Amino acid sequence: MWGDGRLCYGGDWNPEQWSPQVWREDVALMRQARVNLVTVGVFAWSRLEPAPGRYTFDWLDQVLDLLHDGGIRVALATPTASPPPWFSLAHPGALPVTADGVRLHHGSRDTYCAAAPAYRTAARRITEVLADRYATHPALAMWHVHNEYGTTCHCEHTAAAFRTWLAQRHGDLGALNTAWVTSFWSQHYSDWAQISTPRATQYLANPGQLLDFRRFWSDTLLAAYVEQRDLLRAANPRVPVTTNYVLGDWVPVDHARWAREVDLVAIDHYPSAVDGGAEEQSAFAADLARGWARHGAGDGTTPAWLLMESAPNHIYTPGRMHTKEPGRMARHSLSHIARGSRGAMFFQWRAPAGGAERFHSALVPHAGPDSRVYREAVRLGAILDRIAETDAGAVEASVAIAWDAASGWALQHPGLPSASLDHHAEVSAAHRALWRSGYACDVVVPGDPVEAYRLLVLPALYLTCDATADWVREHVRRGGHALVTWLSGVADEHARVRLGGYPGALRDLLGLRVEEFHPLAEGEQVLLSRGGTGRVWSETVRPAGAETVTAYVGGVLDGLPAVTRHRYGAGAAWYVSTRPDDETYRRLMVEAAHAAGVGPVCPAAPPGVEAVRRRAGEASWLFLVNHTDRPQRIPADGMDLLTDTPVDGEVVVPAGGVAVIRETPD
Repeated sequence: MWGDGRLCYGGDWNPEQWSPQVWREDVALMRQARVNLVTVGVFAWSRLEPAPGRYTFDWLDQVLDLLHDGGIRVALATPTASPPPWFSLAHPGALPVTADGVRLHHGSRDTYCAAAPAYRTAARRITEVLADRYATHPALAMWHVHNEYGTTCHCEHTAAAFRTWLAQRHGDLGALNTAWVTSFWSQHYSDWAQISTPRATQYLANPGQLLDFRRFWSDTLLAAYVEQRDLLRAANPRVPVTTNYVLGDWVPVDHARWAREVDLVAIDHYPSAVDGGAEEQSAFAADLARGWARHGAGDGTTPAWLLMESAPNHIYTPGRMHTKEPGRMARHSLSHIARGSRGAMFFQWRAPAGGAERFHSALVPHAGPDSRVYREAVRLGAILDRIAETDAGAVEASVAIAWDAASGWALQHPGLPSASLDHHAEVSAAHRALWRSGYACDVVVPGDPVEAYRLLVLPALYLTCDATADWVREHVRRGGHALVTWLSGVADEHARVRLGGYPGALRDLLGLRVEEFHPLAEGEQVLLSRGGTGRVWSETVRPAGAETVTAYVGGVLDGLPAVTRHRYGAGAAWYVSTRPDDETYRRLMVEAAHAAGVGPVCPAAPPGVEAVRRRAGEASWLFLVNHTDRPQRIPADGMDLLTDTPVDGEVVVPAGGVAVIRETPD
């Protein structure tokens, strides 16, 4: 909202690609669509600084003035994600190097090494110049630092910085050798100079080295962000500063930790599933962002996060761009807002005529404003104005799912029992089971306060230090419930396997001991005694106090436990030793939630209707998003903000439609 009392609406605008005549047309179209925030300057470094130390700001001055006159605020970006050609030519040592030792060349975006001193100096310089010129411009709503931090490098600058980081983390080589178990394969280090980044090697790299490198690179990118942020804050402390998180298991960024350093969490989300999976992915991304933002709130206020980028009319599936069906853009946007986003932003405003992303989705497509996409954008702007009051509410949830960036990184090592191990996929599967059952959930990281949650779900929490194990035990001992899946508690924070049987850190809590893993081949399934199948993984589980809920049927595990439950203190801990198929997982999650005393947001909502409630004191708002192809009737009382009509007992949500109900207080 940032000053105008409305939800944020707009997206990335690239005026450097267009003539002043198009600028004026665009601002008029923005006003028609009720756009109130645009991101400017993300990839404009070569236009802002065409030669070292020579700046051309006249065009940006005109753009910001034009937007201000049109009542549109600006998220002004630092352009440091794409250094200009002159920089790469002058500083070839700042170009990124792959793990294979190949130095990449200019010609795309992200052609930099974040550890290179020349790059960091140039980035600070352009940031400081922008801050000096625009920190008090009346159009400025926030600073948008960089773009989608994630580029990795293995050059000598990086190696030197890595050694310094390792010395600070481990203290001495003895501790590092112990953490990395370097006695294996004769990797014992006797001098810091012997250590480099995990470059391409003959066979399997050291898992401790790979894990520490991911942690180091996240810290390095964060340091680059903080340098720019501090310059911007010094110029005007009243203007919030953020950067847009890119999502994906390839991203070497611990977003929860970064949340402490941004004034609001901003995410870019592009679903990859064409079917209903896109809706599930959108809900999961929103819950992730809200969970990360909680780390930045700190004072108990509603965590601030924003959907900074999304695609208006495309879903990017492997190999093709799927055109979104009418109304889907609004449903995706409102799903994010229901789950706490301060608005809906898109990449991008106007589709470019050329360049690498010339066919990327846009609110004004190549066909221009006389198009379905722009007309839907106008309608969405009107909807957001009608529901602005919901921004005051916090999302209600009694279930929490644990997410851990480091566990995700550790499970990417190729020397594991299966190539199908994926922390992100397991967290997504657990979230999907809850989403399909109508439960609202928060995403937490190990150590977060969890007293407010009746059920804590731990999917593949592979790295479990002693403090994390105590965190889970204490939650259950005090009366909470936990549902723990396979591969949780197996290794410590250095990726060293805990001995004595799996899951070493949590055996007492779960009341069992796992003797052997039985990874499943792609497409292979195991039968379960209560119906359904297990996939990806199975285990030899030996109960030590736990009761069997579901057993394996057939094969070498016939009759052995697949799902168990164990009383611990005042609560209970479930263990799931395989990945149930989606429907079986959904039923299991409902059973565990019911046992924990948790119900769905709207018990009478039919399948395919997403229900989220936000509350502020005595006021509450119920979002109902109908992802089905027919009208749905849902019990509700209050006022539908979209139609401005009273709701008495039930609301009919059109096929593919949305209702936002200001509920009548109980």
